[in-house]
Amino acid sequence: MAIFEGAGVALITPFHEDKSVNYKMLGTLLERQISNKTDAIIVCGTTGEPATMTEEERFAVIRYVVEKVNKRVPVIAGTGSNCTETAIRTSRKAEALGVDGLLIVTPYYNKATQKGLYEHYKEIAASVEKPIIMYNVPSRTGCNLLPETVVALAKDFKNISGIKEASGNISQVAKIASLGKNLIDIYSGNDDQVVPILSLGGKGVISVLANVMPQDMHDMVLEFLGGNVKRAMELQLKYVNLIQALFCEVNPIPVKAAMKIIGYEVGGVRLPLTEMEENHRTLLKDRMKEAGLIWQDAY
Repeated sequence: MAIFEGAGVALITPFHEDKSVNYKMLGTLLERQISNKTDAIIVCGTTGEPATMTEEERFAVIRYVVEKVNKRVPVIAGTGSNCTETAIRTSRKAEALGVDGLLIVTPYYNKATQKGLYEHYKEIAASVEKPIIMYNVPSRTGCNLLPETVVALAKDFKNISGIKEASGNISQVAKIASLGKNLIDIYSGNDDQVVPILSLGGKGVISVLANVMPQDMHDMVLEFLGGNVKRAMELQLKYVNLIQALFCEVNPIPVKAAMKIIGYEVGGVRLPLTEMEENHRTLLKDRMKEAGLIWQDAY
């Protein structure tokens, strides 16, 4: 059984002005997501800036999210690392904190072979009980988890249940779906490819855009799964320009700016990320106006 079907939000981590975690705002964001029908919360994924958090901060944020959500929707924690032993340790800790699943990115920078990637996930899967969603994002990690490796892992380890596919390569997704059949749940890792991946049997999306408009992302997936492909397609195409604007600078710089535009004081980003360039902010605001998110100048 899939950890979730629908739209899971790749949740931002709000900060105070001094860049400490703003738990009050985090609680506000969680309640907004749940009341707007988000199907899962993904905490400390790339969008949550875990790369610039200490381990103590990451575990504190995961604990807070688990307790605040209180089983209303699944909570999935990002626990990946380019060190297998570190990924095992953080995955065990997150599991002990009560998460419903683990999102584990391919090891970055090392440029592991397919054998190395298999062994990496094998060791992690053998060390935890919670279901694992592998995360393939070659543009960030420098390596690509190939369909044959994905399917081999899904066959060999029952708790490897899904993959967040952010390669951008629809042909690769199709091959995973063809080889894997019912072995592996596929989630879009790109907001502009949700409907195409659903058409190949995908279960949903792990979405950056859902931070800004959770209800619409939920509706996009549920309309498709309910047979209303036309409506799902309309929603997908309606937000293409906004999605592009949300990635005109590296994630999560634009989505944090977008949240501030609509009135949520989520703070800035931690270095080495920097605040959004003014020309990109103008573009983002224009795309948000086109999408009906704002009606006057803001931010």
